[in-house]
Amino acid sequence: MSIYLKDPDATVDYLIDWGERLEGRSVTASDWAVVPTEAGGIIIADDAVDGTRTRATLSGGVPGHVYRATCQVELSDGRIDERSITLRVEER
Repeated sequence: MSIYLKDPDATVDYLIDWGERLEGRSVTASDWAVVPTEAGGIIIADDAVDGTRTRATLSGGVPGHVYRATCQVELSDGRIDERSITLRVEER
């Protein structure tokens, strides 16, 4: 498992590439969520589907805290898939 470092003052795009798992299908919708939710925590400033990739623009976060950003997608055949990334917030 990889942990990404994020500065609390940075607004950064994180991408998940679903291409290898699509097998002829396409991503029709995505929904991002970050846990834990807390005052000053990481927020989703924007999100989008870009071809075979989903993107979340994340900002904020409390230094020293660890967050999980999860993207759940719906595929063109109606199936649901989900992936998560882990972020640790540190002053950089």
